[in-house]
This record gives sequence, structure tokens and C-alpha cells, in this order.
Amino acid sequence: MRITALWARWFGGVDPRLVDATVAVGLVAATVAIGHQYHPAGWPPFDAPAYALSALVGLPLALRRVAPVGALVASCLAFACYLAAGYQPSLNFWGPAIALYGVAAQRPLRTAAAAAALVASVILYSGLTAPELGVAVAVIQALAVPSVIWVFGNGARRLARRNRQLAQLTAQLHLAQEERAKRAVAEEQRRIARELHDVVAHHMSVINVQAGMAGYVFRSEPDTARAALDTITQTSQEGLRELRRILSLLRSEAAGTGGTPLAGGDSGTWYAPMPGLAGLADVAERVRAAGVPVDLTTTGTPRPLPPGTELCAYRVVQEALTNVLKHARPAQAEVLVEHRPTELRVTVTDDGRPHGQDPAKLPPRPGHGLIGMRERARLYGGTVDAGPRAEGGFRVCLRLPVTSESSDRWGSPPPA
Repeated sequence: MRITALWARWFGGVDPRLVDATVAVGLVAATVAIGHQYHPAGWPPFDAPAYALSALVGLPLALRRVAPVGALVASCLAFACYLAAGYQPSLNFWGPAIALYGVAAQRPLRTAAAAAALVASVILYSGLTAPELGVAVAVIQALAVPSVIWVFGNGARRLARRNRQLAQLTAQLHLAQEERAKRAVAEEQRRIARELHDVVAHHMSVINVQAGMAGYVFRSEPDTARAALDTITQTSQEGLRELRRILSLLRSEAAGTGGTPLAGGDSGTWYAPMPGLAGLADVAERVRAAGVPVDLTTTGTPRPLPPGTELCAYRVVQEALTNVLKHARPAQAEVLVEHRPTELRVTVTDDGRPHGQDPAKLPPRPGHGLIGMRERARLYGGTVDAGPRAEGGFRVCLRLPVTSESSDRWGSPPPA
């Protein structure tokens, strides 16, 4: 392990081809130096052909990553010529062995097996040229050395393949994380857009209508103008409270904190909870004050619902009545809240004719409000059905599934 760490530290940032060239030159230099000094009895001394053949055995190792099979064949042939010339076999032995490791580490098993057989034959030939070793030792040497080198080279090949697969999986994971992050940002943007649209559109529509009315009757009916201004004040205050709640939630999510934020920063007062079905009466009253009669009816047995479900129903009713106020005046609206055994159904209908046209003949043109309604409903497993009525006006119907588990989680039904 320490040797591997040192190797990675020394050569981790170096071009592998430069490392191979260094190994090749170093092996040739070591062989030449030893051959020049070492003269065992019975073997001819090193001369110019021996130096040349030694260079041909070692230098091909510089190409063992670029052309491992070619480097192996060249090294084996040069070593065989070296042995045939009668030089001592103990030198230049590691040239073919190192070349075999390169083939086993980079090529398939069949190619590596053929290379191992070639190296084994050359090593056997080198053992047979030294009579003092004996045939048995030559055969064992020819079988053992290529086998051990093949095992290490094959392990390196499998490790490199796993590393490539790991790199691919890592790249795919990064891409998936980036995609999830983009989807999360887009979803958060849509959620913020829905909240801001619902709050701003409704309250600004009421303020706009009341301001126009106040300006119209400012001199002729001061009391009516004063009432309109009071409605503007109340509506703007409620809109500001909802905007503060949305902004506080965004700040708490951005800061990674949970819980309910405090109104006014450090003032110590709590923000109002998210609006729900109980706030529909206030919405209907504001729309009535703006000049659109609204009839709010509740059927069935009310029961505790998850805050998200109530907020979804509240926003759909708010948006539907805002559309009546903006597009269908003069009109009358009806809001029907039905607590059914397995679902909450909310229906908003009006009898207005936008711009004096027949609603049944108008092509469907879903705006941001209808898109937001449907997105909210999908979040809680519900649906929104919206469109003109044959008898005139417009109808919006929200269906949200309600299970007994969700009711039990948020409390028991109130006593009759």
C-alpha cells in the first residue's frame, strides 16, 4: 500500500507515456551496465551486437500503452535473437515480462493468453540455453513467470474497467443531480408564481373595482365612497399580510429553518396561519363589496383537513371569484362547498356574460389563473374542471380526495 501511494504521489500527474519511456530507457541502461561489468564463465562478453540487441529488447516498452501487442512481439523477437547469438540469458529477461503485463492490462483474455504463450516459449528457450538450470527448472520458470504476470495484469485491466464504469456512473449521477436541481428550481418558481398570482390578482382586482367606484361616487355619495375606501384599506392590509407570510416562508426555506416565522421580524407576534375553508366567508364578503353578489353554501359534515388541501380549495375559490369580478360583471356567483365521504368538492358558478358575448361560443383560453388551479389540484391528487356553461356564465369545479387517515391525522370531527 505504501509503495502504491508513493507511486501515485510521484507519477500521478505525469504523462503515462513518459513513464513508459523512462522505464524502457532505464531497463536498457541497467542491462547494458550489468552486461558491461558482469562476465560469468562460459559466456561471451558484451560487445556491440549485444548492446544493440539489448536496446531492441527494452526500447519497445516505451510503446506498451500505445501498441502493447506490437511492443511485446518486438521485445520477444529481439530477446530470442539475443539468446540465439549466445549471450547470457539472465540479462534482458524482464523486457518480455514487462511487455506481457502491458498486454494483460489492456487487451482481452484471448489476446493476453496468446501473449503469455509467446512469452512462456521465449522464457523456456532462455532456460534451455543455460544447461546448469536443468529442464525442470526451465519449464517451471516458463510456466510460473507468465502466469503470475498475467494474474496481475488481468487484475489491473478489471480495475481499470471498473474505474471507467465508476466514472461513467459518476458523470450520470452529476447530470441527474443537475436535472433534479433544475426541476426543483422550476417547481419552486411555479409555486411562487401561483402564490403571488393568487394573492396579488385577487386583492388588486378588489382594490381596482373599489377605487373606481369611490372615484365615481366621490361627490354624489360620500358614504358609499367612504365605504369603498374602507374596503380598499382592509383588502390591501390582508394582501400585505399574505405577501409577508409568503416572503417569510421563502426566507425560512432559504435559510434552512423550519417552524412558523414571526410577524414583524423580532416583534414576537405570530403570522396568521395559511388561509383555509374558514376564510371563504371573507373572500365572498370582499367580492360582494366590490359589486358581485356571492352566495356561499356548505353541505355535508365539515371535518378537519390537511392545511394544504384547505389552502388549495381556498385559492381556487379566490381565483374563480376574482375572474368573475374582472371578466363577468355584472354577474351573480355561487360557491358550493361539499364535504363528501371520500372527497372535498368545491364548485364556483356565475351567470355573467364576459364582454356581452355568449360564453358557450367562446373558445377555451386558459390563463395563468386556470393553470395555477390545475397545478394546485394535481399536487393533492385532485382535478379542476372549468369551462363555460350552456345556460350562460362559467363554472369551476374542484375535486380533492379526502381519506379517513388524513382526517384522523388532523383531528377528530367537531361534535354535532
